[in-house]
Amino acid sequence: MLLACASAQAGAQTAPGDGQPTSPPPPPGQTPTLSSDGRSLSGLSAAQLFDIADQARAAGHNQDAEAIFKALSADPAIEIRSEARFRLGLMYVDEKRLTDAALAFRAILDEQPQAARVRLELARVLTAMGDESGARAQLRQAQASGLPPEVAVVVDRFQAALRSTKTFGGNFEAALAPDSNINRATSAQTLDTVIAPLTLSDAARQQSGIGGHFSGQVFLRERLTSRLSLVPRLSGDGVFYKDSQFDDLSGSAQLGLEWQAGTRDRFQPSAGVTWRDYGGHPYARTLTSDLQWLHSLGRRAQLNTTFSFGSSSYSVNALQNGNLYSLGTTLERALGARGGIAVTLSGLRQTAADRGYATASGGGTLLGWRDMGKTTLFAHVTARRLESDAQLFPFTDRRKEWFLQAGLGGTFRQIEIAGFSPVVRVAYERNISTVGIYDYHRVNVDFGIARAF
Repeated sequence: MLLACASAQAGAQTAPGDGQPTSPPPPPGQTPTLSSDGRSLSGLSAAQLFDIADQARAAGHNQDAEAIFKALSADPAIEIRSEARFRLGLMYVDEKRLTDAALAFRAILDEQPQAARVRLELARVLTAMGDESGARAQLRQAQASGLPPEVAVVVDRFQAALRSTKTFGGNFEAALAPDSNINRATSAQTLDTVIAPLTLSDAARQQSGIGGHFSGQVFLRERLTSRLSLVPRLSGDGVFYKDSQFDDLSGSAQLGLEWQAGTRDRFQPSAGVTWRDYGGHPYARTLTSDLQWLHSLGRRAQLNTTFSFGSSSYSVNALQNGNLYSLGTTLERALGARGGIAVTLSGLRQTAADRGYATASGGGTLLGWRDMGKTTLFAHVTARRLESDAQLFPFTDRRKEWFLQAGLGGTFRQIEIAGFSPVVRVAYERNISTVGIYDYHRVNVDFGIARAF
């Protein structure tokens, strides 16, 4: 196999996807030479190396071409290494090595976030991998960076036709999760009641711990017509501790439809069941149905609105049994090639056999993210108000509370193994309640891995 070891000459100029580099041939007296072992070349310009790589690809010697592109990807000149990564990504796409292709395109964008053509190619790869929401986010960031009219038209057409055809897919995330309050409990030793002060056991009070946090989902997509697909989906989320009485596991199984209505709207009705186990024992089961509406708002933004209905039954306390009605909408907008914001407003109504457990709540979340080289930083703040219908026996006051949360984190692509990179999240939450058992504060940290692109 031919191994390319030559460095590109200084002053070479090129751009990702814009054709051959314009580096000059070797100056007089500098000619290509072959090493004594016949395994490396020196004295070649970037243009000559790219030409050799293209010839190797045309001859079906992709390993040789890959070696040359990888060597050029480490070139000191950003134009040379970007062009090499771009051609390497396109070759990986042809070979169906989609994760490798996404990593190659992502490496370019870490250094050149304005490279709209690269974002378009990354969006194509994400679509092929089944990550349609990620693909749409890349297109919004490309359009927010400002595109020439002729390029904007191409991106508009691609966005209008964007629809994942992947028949099977999923995602998975794992993290180590230190937590100051794993049971979201009060730190108070006693609570006031209408009878007498109530002394709480240690297990009922705030407990700290380090757990393993795992989440993921898998789906199938069966195309029924050009605009309609059947999509069954399984998802799960769990946190597990040394003391298993605090293990918290939830999951759902849903059967849904995806209907593309025109170029700007998509409707996704679904129905299924969700369940939650706590401490290794059944806690709640809910039969659910929901409708999600995704609407494109121009080139930079989209609106995602969801209405859901559920009927819940609780294994421990039947007085909590009732219905759930929720409505939420999220406006997501790209602010530029490097980042964007999302604003979510939501409301929830929960009925119950005992009106003391029936509640109404509403609030909002502001989320922002920004790419800074090989690091993506993100932060959010949440505020939510909740009130119960009636006083809950034996407590002295009707439940009224404010839930406040703030968090920040980052994905660090400086480290990448098998397509995954470290992600760190830190969050503080405070629930201020008139009922002491619901009053708590909490700090939690996630040290995990997430997809590197």
